[in-house]
Order: sequence, then C-alpha cells, then structure tokens
Amino acid sequence: MNKKIKKSPSLDKRWIISPAILLFVSGLAALVYQVLWIKQLSIVVGVDVHAVSTAVSAFFAGLALGSYIFGRRADRLSHPLRLYAMLEIGVAILGVIVTFALGRSAALFAQLQLMAGPLAWLLPFLLVAAPAFLMGGTLPVLVRSISPNKDQLGYAGGLLYAANTAGAIAGALLTSFVLIPAFGVFGSSVFAAILNLAAGVGAFLLVGKDLPASTKSKTAADPAGKSLALWLYAIAGGLALGYEVIWSQAVVQWTSTRTFAFSVVLATYLLGLVLGSAFFSRRADRTKDSWGVFGFLIAAAGVTALLALAFSGDVLTNFQESAGDFAFKMLPYEGFARAARFFVVAGWLVLIPTMLLGAAFPAALRLIVDPANSGRDTGRIVAFNTVGGIVGTLVIGFVLVPFLGIERSLGLLAFAAVGIGLVAVWKGHGVTKVSRNAIFACAGIAILGVVLLPSDHLVKLLAKGHGGKLIFHEPSAAGTVAVVEQRSAEKSFRRLYISGVSNSGNSMTSQRYMRLQALLPLIISKEEPKSALVIGLGTGITAGSLLYYPGLDKRVCAELLPAVVRAASLFEGNNNVTEDSRVDIRLRDGRSELLRSKEQYDLITLEPPPPSAAGVVNLYSSDFYQLAADRLNPNGLVAQWLPLPTQTNEDTRSLVRSFLDVYPYASVWSTELHEMLLIGSNEPLELDVDKISERFNQPEVSAAMREVGINTTAELLATWITDRDGLEAYAGDALPTTDNQPRIEYGDWVVPGEFTHALVALNDEYRAPQLLHADPALLEEIELKREILLRFYEAGIYAYEGDAKNWAIAMKWVKQRAPENPYYLWFMASEFED
Repeated sequence: MNKKIKKSPSLDKRWIISPAILLFVSGLAALVYQVLWIKQLSIVVGVDVHAVSTAVSAFFAGLALGSYIFGRRADRLSHPLRLYAMLEIGVAILGVIVTFALGRSAALFAQLQLMAGPLAWLLPFLLVAAPAFLMGGTLPVLVRSISPNKDQLGYAGGLLYAANTAGAIAGALLTSFVLIPAFGVFGSSVFAAILNLAAGVGAFLLVGKDLPASTKSKTAADPAGKSLALWLYAIAGGLALGYEVIWSQAVVQWTSTRTFAFSVVLATYLLGLVLGSAFFSRRADRTKDSWGVFGFLIAAAGVTALLALAFSGDVLTNFQESAGDFAFKMLPYEGFARAARFFVVAGWLVLIPTMLLGAAFPAALRLIVDPANSGRDTGRIVAFNTVGGIVGTLVIGFVLVPFLGIERSLGLLAFAAVGIGLVAVWKGHGVTKVSRNAIFACAGIAILGVVLLPSDHLVKLLAKGHGGKLIFHEPSAAGTVAVVEQRSAEKSFRRLYISGVSNSGNSMTSQRYMRLQALLPLIISKEEPKSALVIGLGTGITAGSLLYYPGLDKRVCAELLPAVVRAASLFEGNNNVTEDSRVDIRLRDGRSELLRSKEQYDLITLEPPPPSAAGVVNLYSSDFYQLAADRLNPNGLVAQWLPLPTQTNEDTRSLVRSFLDVYPYASVWSTELHEMLLIGSNEPLELDVDKISERFNQPEVSAAMREVGINTTAELLATWITDRDGLEAYAGDALPTTDNQPRIEYGDWVVPGEFTHALVALNDEYRAPQLLHADPALLEEIELKREILLRFYEAGIYAYEGDAKNWAIAMKWVKQRAPENPYYLWFMASEFED
C-alpha cells in the first residue's frame, strides 16, 4: 500500500510536462472561442435562453463527437502527436473563420428562419460544431501520446485534465479582462488561433522524439464494470453542468450582472476542477477502493453544493464585504475590491463541490480506461461526460428550475449525486466499509440540507437585503423574476428584480423617466406618429404610456421573459398594459424582433437593461442602432434610454458616439436626475411649438405628464439639453461601442455618485433648441423651468457629496418656485413642508 510506485519510461518528466503545456495552451484558446461564440450566438439567434442554450449545445456536441472519434483513432497511431498537431492547426483555421462568419450571419439566420423554419438552426449548429469537433480530440490524443500503464492512469490523465482546465481558467479571465477590451471579438479569435498554431508547432517538434509504444494490459478488463462507470460518469457530467446553471442564477444575488462577475465565477468553477484533479491524480493510482472513492466524490459534491446554498445569508454577505474592504486597503481600486467580493461568493458556493468533481476525473480513469486503448477510452469518458452535460443543462435549465425553482432543483441534484454514490458502492468491486458509511452519511446530510433549505430561500434573502416585502416570484430558465415592495421614508413603491438584480420600479423617479421615454418623442415628432415599438417591457410603464397617446394605431412591445409580463400587473402607473388589447406584446428579444420583422415604425423606443450588464451591450451598439434606423418610417424617431449611474463618464461618451455614428440628427433630453434620453432620426427634427402644444394638451397626455411633474409645454421643452453639435463636443474622440468592440460591457467599475460627471458634462454642452413658432413669453417660461430643474440637479449633486447644508438651501429654493410639482416633492424633506 505504501510502496512507492515505479514509473515507467512512458512517464518520463519530459513526456508529462510537454503534453501538459500543450493542453494548457489548447484549453486557454478553447475558452476564448467559447466565450466569443456564446456572445456572437446571442446576436445571431437572440438572447432567448432556449435559443442560446440550444446553439451552445452544438459546441459541446462537437466536443463529444471529436473526443469519441479521435480517441479511437489515436490508439492506431505510432505518433499520435502528429494528429494532435493537425487538430490544433485545424482549430486555428476554423476558429477564425467561424468567428468571422458568426459576426455576419444574424440577418441570414433570420431570413432562413422565415423560409426554412427549424432547418435554419443548421447554420449556427454546423458553424460552432465544426471547430469544437477538432477540439474534442486533443485530450484523448495526448493521453494516448504518453501511453500510461494501469498504475499510472489516474496520475497521467488527472494531470493532463488539470493542465487543460487551468488553461481554460486563463482563457476565461483573459477574454473578459484583457482580450475583448483590447482587441475586440474578431481580434481575440486571432489571438486564440495563434495559440493553437503555437501548440501545433510544439507538437510537431516533439514528434521527432522517441515515443513509447502503447502499453498492453496484462489483465482482462471488466467490460460490465467499465460500462457502468462510464454511464455513472455521464450522469455526473449532467449534474456538474446542472450545478453551473443553478450557480449562474444564484450567485448574481451577491455579485452583479457584469461580464467580469460571471468570468470570476467561471474561473472559480474551473479552479475547483483543477485543484481537485491535480490533488487526487497522485493518489488515484494508489487506492484499492476506486469504486468507493469515485462514488463518494460524486455524492459529496452534490451534498456540499446544497449545504453551501442552504447556509448562505448574512454570514456570506458579511464575509464578502470584509474581503472587499481588505482588498481595497491593499490596492485602492474599486475593480480589485469587487473582484475580491466575487471570489468570496464564488468560493463559498462553487469551489468545494467543483474540487470534488475534479477529483472524480482521475478516479473515473482508473475505473474505465484500459492502457492498451488509452486514447479510445479517454475519448469515451470525455464524450459520455460531455453528452451528459448537454442533457443535464437542457433538463435542469428548462424543466427543473422553471418548475421546481433553484432550491428544490439543487436538492434533487444532491439526491441524484447520492444515488450515483449508492450505485457505485452497490455494484462496484472492493468497496470498503468506510466508503459505504461515507456515502450513507452523504445521503443523510442531503435529506437534512433539503429540510434546511426553503424553496424561496434566495428571494427571501433578496427581499431582506433590500429591506422590503416579497410580493411575487417566479423561477424560469432565464432567471428568477421577483417583485419586492420597498419603502423610502414614508413612500412605498415596488421594484422588479431578475436573478437578484434590480430592473426598475414604479417610484416617482422611475415613472417620470419612463413616461417621458414614450411620450416625449411622440409629442415632438415632426409628423403625426401612428406606430410605436417599445423594446423591453419591464414594469410596463413605458409601454403603458403609449396608451395615453390617442393617435397611435399600432403599439408593439418586445419582451424576452414571460414571467416579466405576468409580474407587470403588480405595478401601478403602467395603465394595465398587459391586459389591454391595443398593445401587442411579443415574447422575443429586441434584436430578434427587428431582424425577423420588416415592420416600420414612427417611434422605436429602447429600454433594455443597463449597458454594462452581461449580454446587453449589443442593444447599445452602432450595429443595433443601424438596424433600428432601417426600421423607421420617414421622419421616424429612435429614443434610447441613457442611464448615467451604470457606467463611467468615458463609457457614456462611447455610447453617445455609437448613437451619433448612425443617426445624422440627434439630441439629448433630461428625463430624471439619473437618466437621459437620446433621440435620433434619419431626417432633421423640427421642434414646432404649435404641434408640440397641441399634442401635449390632449387630455390623456397632459394628465399623464402632470403626474410626473411635467405640467406645461414649457416644462417639457425645459428638459432639452443639446443637439448633435453639443453631443459631438461631449463625445469627442471616444471610440464607439460595436458588436465587434463591445466596450461598454468591459468598462471600468463605477463608484457611487460618479454619474454626476456625465450629468454635469452633458449639461455644460447646452445649446438652446431651435423652436418654430415660439413667442417670447414661452421662451422666458422655458428658461425659468430649466433653471429650476438645474437647481434641483445641483441639490442632487450636493446630496451625493454629503453636503447637507447646501442640499437644503438648493431644495428650499426649488420648493419656493415649484411648490406643487410632484417630482420635486418626492425628494422634499418634512422640514420644507408649510
């Protein structure tokens, strides 16, 4: 038992380290491609979770098939490194081609769907599956290249698996933090291709070395036992990807929706696999209880995942904040502190289960791989595990989570993991009493964990964290939708949360900017508007505001999540939009709506989630703005929500530059202290006061505007900030955000109150609007209303700076000049009451 295992010549250090380096480079490149292609697929097929998951399954299907076929092929070669080199060169060529093709196939895919229906899916499926097919062969071919004997399978295979996964960690972090921000999507694919070529050349250089012949096994394999272990490991693959689906939704509550946060979580997931595989690879070949160890590792992974979520709460939150504070003291940079907070959360929820899953790989090698067929059997392991992952992702993401919720789904996965352990100790050979007792203990802990974990654990933590009361929650594959009732001073309002992240609410501030988001462009339109499209339902206030405008014949809203539509009825101020037949609510993401439909509109108003959120930046790109411009009627308008607090001033400049690059005529309006509205058109915009006053004074329109503090035409026109010249001066030399260069998504971190830089800078570019038919009295009133608005914004800046004295002075001045304005009154303290 304690006797040192003698290494064969096939495990000479040269033959372990070199393939490990090759697989590290290969894994890095593979993750770069995966991140890029997932990003591109969301543009091609839409961000609908079913569409993206189905398309991404092509990637894993290619990996599985490649592992299976090339693993078998490798066993028949005397120099498998040549095959490995050819695979890497093939990936380099196809990787760049596929990235280029995906970036230009969205319109083609939309047209194919109209003509061929489901057959259109062959386009993204084949594009992604082809290079993935070659990638799948790399690990089994390199395992064959070192020809481990029976007593070295766990060590050799585990080390190579760890090296490949370590490369994936580097790829996940580099892509988000370095490559895409520096080189864009296509440039990142070229970087990955260079790595593939380097690995291919390195493999060719090693081919000239003497490669040991395949080691023949002296003992007959156990076909029945190998088959059972293979199927159990396939199921374990489904569980592993199921955990990832659940963690991606659960972890957002403690992190954010930014790409950096998801990259940190993915890196932690992969780190656990590396640590577990590397640690256990040296021990896997020494254990006499391979079945018992394998079963325990899978069962323990499920149990620890369940317990980590069950015991998350105040302790995790406090630990997270302490880690962030400590990191900031070490390096006073907000991004570093946030990354530390993300690692704490990811480590708490993800690290231990994934370490156990990583250790299961060398254990599975011991049970399944025959040294005489190391390439074939390793390929089968990877293939079965990957296919299990595809099935697990689809079943857990689209069946279990929507019907059972995150907590109950995780409980079911824990029981399934324990079930694998029980089968392993029941059917396996040489299982010790210790292993049996350990797995029975896991079963008991799993039952305890399910009892301790309420089915609404996460949403209750959400409501508690925001000091509110849970009104509604509904799990779905794309995230849990929740409505929380909150209070600010004596004011009560509700907020919409998706996967733990606020997506707006129905406070006075929210109602004001969303009413203006729809009604302002309708009122100032050059021609009488008859049709409007709102992208993003949210609380329904923007879409519902279209109902106040009587002249519209067509009102359309594109919304991605059915649960959001069901939750909208819980918000006041949206005109009960989901129950009104005059509004056509289409369950589709905004980009797909514009790609698949040739309908033209007089107004397209864009209100997706904030631009810094992961997966949203392509609704703020020049490419998307051009698509919207192509769907405008003559003299039609595009209105883009411009939130200020969600990105830095530099990133706001980039967003404005993207808008200006498409719309020759543009202006910006102030809809709230924290929000602005970009309005663009293909033709000149004429601000005709007579038309504007006539439209504003329609009874339903004027009543809706008065509710949010816009009492007169002058008060509406006072929200004007500047025209295209002013926007050009503000944007300056900022580079645009495009599909290939999604800059805003990878921008710097934002600190509280930083939005005031953009607020001040944009207002400093004020240029008086060119008004037709404006009399001196109206111009004087506009100037007064603008002065009041700016003084109120000044008070807001004082509040963020903690200057209570000047805040009170400014607010008192506003109170004296606008005593009945409901928007200003929302912020008034009791000491200003008469």
